[in-house]
Amino acid sequence: MHFLVFTIALYFLPAIIAAARHTHNATAILLLNLFLGWTVIGWCVALLMAICSVPYGACYYHRGW
Repeated sequence: MHFLVFTIALYFLPAIIAAARHTHNATAILLLNLFLGWTVIGWCVALLMAICSVPYGACYYHRGW
């Protein structure tokens, strides 16, 4: 039983990361993970999208020289 819960949590890890970081494309990451997560490439793309996307509401100001 624990193995099944761990496997499901690992499968949806990109969606969990995107939801925890409050990214603007969390729904797209969830859908990508849901439909293409069973392929290794789809899961890796979803994970990269979750890690590299900017959190919602984050403002980065660039100060010039």
